[in-house]
Amino acid sequence: MKIFEIEIDNVLGGVVAFGSTSYDYAFETLIPLINKTEFQRKLQDKKFYMKLERDIENGCVMPPITVAFITDEIEKQSTIQETNDFISQNIRSSFILDGIQRLNTLFRLEKSEKLNKKKKLYINFIFCDSTEKLLYRMITLNNGQRPMTPRHQVEAMMNNAFDFEKIGVNVQTEKDSKKLGKEYFRKSDIIQAYLAFMAESPIVDNKKIIEEKMDELLVNKIMSVEPINYKSKFDNVLKAIAKFQVDDDCLKWLRVTNNLVGFAVGLKSNTDDILSLSIEEFKTSLNVFDSAFSEFNPSKIKVGKYRRELSCEYFRNFKEYKGMDENELLDCFSELTSHD
Repeated sequence: MKIFEIEIDNVLGGVVAFGSTSYDYAFETLIPLINKTEFQRKLQDKKFYMKLERDIENGCVMPPITVAFITDEIEKQSTIQETNDFISQNIRSSFILDGIQRLNTLFRLEKSEKLNKKKKLYINFIFCDSTEKLLYRMITLNNGQRPMTPRHQVEAMMNNAFDFEKIGVNVQTEKDSKKLGKEYFRKSDIIQAYLAFMAESPIVDNKKIIEEKMDELLVNKIMSVEPINYKSKFDNVLKAIAKFQVDDDCLKWLRVTNNLVGFAVGLKSNTDDILSLSIEEFKTSLNVFDSAFSEFNPSKIKVGKYRRELSCEYFRNFKEYKGMDENELLDCFSELTSHD
């Protein structure tokens, strides 16, 4: 591996290193990263990449791939040698941000006698301290490609970035939902919360809109948020879940999809105040919220939409609401929803 230049990414607030290696190195170190997680981008039918396969075998220069690290060890003042050493020592903790299909195409040529395995492969390495910033970059790299939807990208990123077991949050897939207990969160709900967190909006899906168009709208929301200005990290949402889930009532509330999504977005703007709450204070705040919310006539409102938006509003502006009783809170909520 040889790093030949380092540049600052002012949008991500991180570092990008430009380097090259050989196909031999890719076979040994980079290609295993493709299957590092249970859910990377679905590998497309090889017929779509047969032409590229022939071109690589015949000696074309493969377009650069992008490899990402979530770290704050590589800084603006880091030298090329320090960066090179870090990559060599930590490459197995990185993941492919762009170029999975190209690496998979190269993998099919591993036993080719015609392939020059000493040929150069160019790589861009991105170093930044935030999963959210990398997701932003991942979306800009892959937007418009299929079949990688924003939800798919979030799941790929999530599997690389978060150790749920270490954080203390039990997450299950839909497939396992019948086997596991009520203390588990559905992975699909965590993904929904992450998307909403990134978009800074509790509304990230709408069954009335074609899925492809909804994905486009979602990407636009995420892209409109400048990553350098991110107020919080999704880790904080998971820390809050881990802290408050020890109370059965809090756990039950957080496991409701609309509550979780609204809570995640609200916490993004008010992280310190919420994380500083005791479990009993958090439980009391949920009781006040639910008491106020229960006064809305369910036949007159879209319950799910209201719950997402109002739980987001409640925790986004928690300093304003935390001293209110249910009647005062209901009065505020009524004013906010009077135009609906």
